[in-house]
Amino acid sequence: MLRFLFLTAVAVFLLAYRFYGRFQSQVYGLDEKRKTPAEEYFDGMDYVPAHPSVLLGHHFSSIAGAGPVVGPITAGALFGWLPTYLWCLVGSVFLGGVHDLGALVASIRHRGLSMGEVVECWIGHRGKKLFLSFTWLALILLIAVFLELAAGTFAKDPAVAFSGSLYILLALVFGVLIYRFGLSLLACTLVMLPLVLGAVFYGSSAPWVTTLFSFGQDLSTPDGQATLLRGWRIALIVYIFLASVLPVWLLLQPRDYLASYLLYFSVALGTLGMLFGNSFNVRLPAVIGLYTPKGDFLWPMLFVVVACGAISGFHALVGSGTTSKQLRREKDALFIGYGGMLIEGLVAVVALGTLMIAELPPGGAVNPLAVYGAGIGRFAGLLGIDPRVGASLGLLALNSFILTSLDTATRLARYQLQEFFDMKVDRYTATATGVGAALFLVFFRTQGKAAWQLLWPLFGASNQLVAALALLAMAVWVRRGLGKNVAFLLVPMGFMFITTLAALLLLIRSGWGHPLLGGTPLVLLGLALLLAWEARQALGSSALPHAGAEKG
Repeated sequence: MLRFLFLTAVAVFLLAYRFYGRFQSQVYGLDEKRKTPAEEYFDGMDYVPAHPSVLLGHHFSSIAGAGPVVGPITAGALFGWLPTYLWCLVGSVFLGGVHDLGALVASIRHRGLSMGEVVECWIGHRGKKLFLSFTWLALILLIAVFLELAAGTFAKDPAVAFSGSLYILLALVFGVLIYRFGLSLLACTLVMLPLVLGAVFYGSSAPWVTTLFSFGQDLSTPDGQATLLRGWRIALIVYIFLASVLPVWLLLQPRDYLASYLLYFSVALGTLGMLFGNSFNVRLPAVIGLYTPKGDFLWPMLFVVVACGAISGFHALVGSGTTSKQLRREKDALFIGYGGMLIEGLVAVVALGTLMIAELPPGGAVNPLAVYGAGIGRFAGLLGIDPRVGASLGLLALNSFILTSLDTATRLARYQLQEFFDMKVDRYTATATGVGAALFLVFFRTQGKAAWQLLWPLFGASNQLVAALALLAMAVWVRRGLGKNVAFLLVPMGFMFITTLAALLLLIRSGWGHPLLGGTPLVLLGLALLLAWEARQALGSSALPHAGAEKG
């Protein structure tokens, strides 16, 4: 069963890239000779042309986060593997891939600026303010959640903490060697990768690693675990601030590039397990039901919970935030934008496979991180690798997903705030504001829980609504700027808009009376409806676009 599902997914994604990807390239008129913003506005800080393999590493590891692991595993445990699997395939090909490629191309045609700039050019200044307000709030929630997840994975496994810290230092060396000393990308990669991968095996067996990276705490006690978690929070806060303000070539780009190989390695282990794990028994039912014991129906919850495994608004922010400023050639957009989403769809299928062979507890409640780590460990066992080391590899790859999304989200929040204030806020102030707001969600407690824990169910709906709004902005640009048919954008936009509005309404109903639980989704719903109204007027308008818009 695992082999059939995996090979079917590979075949679908390859055909989609070949034919549907070509169709979209023709719509956008991707031109090898057109100068990209990375070349035209090169500044050595944010605008830096990158080799396609380096940029794919940054883009793929940034968009992935924990989403293609946590989402499919959670949805599969609630509704069964079949509806989750089908949505990962259909969503990646016709929604997520279209969304990611469109955001990347729209950004490079608008000076490498965010989707907020596209909104301003084709919908209006008020629309830009609404869009950036919505996306900044969504990013702050994401930073808070991923900060906790990253700190948690570092605290849980010292080998992961050791390896993760090592490749951050190696990334700094890598960036200097490539961009300041002009060394070969291949040579540096061949030297650095064995060090990163070898650190996992070494860290799993070296006693000093456990002692040092547990900060000397007794992890058998709750106080020791809490102190270690606080220590990693502080370390990561310093890291994400630096990742946001330092030149992209020095830390963010090379770290994400090196991290991407960990992700590819985990995908390779997952591929091995899916193809040759015939001895693993599939324990997960194909269909569990149309609704959960808590009353959550398959629609809209499945399409919100899976998130990055099929479509995610965060991808539009990455594509139009950091990736578009590093694109060397226009035609690379198909490989990085559409191809990157299809790879992520494959990661989602592998993650679902780890759930299908997992020992499921009574009631269906699962820990997605534990399920994924254990599953990759069992897959690694097929190569004779100790399952414990394999699990560490899986958790390190997952931590790489989380950490790259965390540092990229912090930089994106900085971009969003700077663009909201028309670039009148410096990068240090903008970064500090975003990090400070995220820390409020981490440390502010109400009803016995941190604010981010209460708001976490909101992330799926808000993230998917960002995707719908981004598709709407792309549709206005393609319709008015390129003069092309926009059905391939409006159909997925309509589905996601209706689905996420339904999810937000359910959240408002369940949190009614609480200022945080009921008020936050109400604010996001209002912003989305106002922006949709602005876009509706723009779609039917024949007026000239705003200054800065490009037609080609």
